Amino acid sequence: MKPSPYRWVILTVFMLITLVVSIQWLTHAAVVRPAAIFYKGQFDPLSYFNIDFLALSYMLVFLIMSFPASYIIDTYGIKVGLNIGAILVGIFSLTKAFLATSFTGVMISQIGLAVAQPFIINAVTAVSVRWFPFAERGLAAGFAVLAQYIGIIIAMLVTPLLVGSNPELSDYGSGFERMLWIYGIISVVCAIALVILIKESPEGNLHTADTNEAGFGKGMMKILANRDMQLTLVLFFIGLGIFNAISSMTDRISESAGVKDSDGLIGGLMLIGGIIGAIIIPILSDKYQKRKLFLVVCVAGMLPGIAGIAFAGKLNLSHADTYNLLLLSSFVFGFFMMSAGPIAFQYAAEVTHPAPESASQGILLWIGQLSGMIFVAGMSIENNAYLAPFMTAFALLSFVAFLCVLFLKESPMMLSELKENQI
Repeated sequence: MKPSPYRWVILTVFMLITLVVSIQWLTHAAVVRPAAIFYKGQFDPLSYFNIDFLALSYMLVFLIMSFPASYIIDTYGIKVGLNIGAILVGIFSLTKAFLATSFTGVMISQIGLAVAQPFIINAVTAVSVRWFPFAERGLAAGFAVLAQYIGIIIAMLVTPLLVGSNPELSDYGSGFERMLWIYGIISVVCAIALVILIKESPEGNLHTADTNEAGFGKGMMKILANRDMQLTLVLFFIGLGIFNAISSMTDRISESAGVKDSDGLIGGLMLIGGIIGAIIIPILSDKYQKRKLFLVVCVAGMLPGIAGIAFAGKLNLSHADTYNLLLLSSFVFGFFMMSAGPIAFQYAAEVTHPAPESASQGILLWIGQLSGMIFVAGMSIENNAYLAPFMTAFALLSFVAFLCVLFLKESPMMLSELKENQI
């Protein structure tokens, strides 16, 4: 069957809602220090319920909501699941802006946005399977994940421009109301666009010929029993957990390395690298019909990046050289680690087929959110006293991930496509 041209509309609105939910995740992560000034007296900086908890809440809520969201997506379809997510994004983006001066109000709104997140990001592979031919699924997943990265980079780079983030200027710690209103209005527009334009499949049916044949419960059992999926879960526990931790703690990591201003550029370059990688690597994976090879390349490439981020502040370099090393390392880490995500999502869906696509993706994201939450909690405790040891541990865990990826088998669907093409 000829692919429907409407698939690009679906991908566009899906990317837009994914983008804004990522922005909302990290609205305060790059400006933690000025946010502490803005909300001074409204929370105990030594408790868990501090500025860092705004990002951590996404991971915590995801642990609770991921499987229910995946169940709804696979049982009732992507239209129902995405509409739920979009409506929640629209409501709580506005309440976050209305209550911008109240830390408690922002926290409650952030939890509402966190509930929306799994209804959106767990649908990446389900959208690609329902709307895109096999040869374009890596591309579709890549662009969907790319939207997450663009949202994060906006949060990293644009937020400090909207908020007074330079401690030497008089506007330091101001501008949060304006920032949240801008993001809130954009979020509502994107949510409305998705609700209006989203469709279930080219035929309008709940399930197409390419979707799974296994039920959700049986599919979960099949997923967890699969050897290659188990190894992929280890990869996500390490890789996504580290990425979530660094994204959530970017300002703290910069401060620990001696960077004075909350300019967001270190986190921003990580995302720029990820955007470039998410465009290039999945396309190459589809073109050469290989998943494992490119996963190995990605995990190997992230090793020097995470090492540079972890140890830049310990090399007795000048302030300028430390900053430049952090920038370069962040770009390298982002390029390789973040481009692995869409390939791994497709790989997991292929090795566990016919299990539900959003279930395989949901459990990968769940394990990465779990580890990310553990990492961020550990890095935040006692006013970030253990941040440096965690960064060292990340460098060591990256080598464990590299060993795991070497033991993966190639996707059976990739091997089948290669044989057909050779015939």
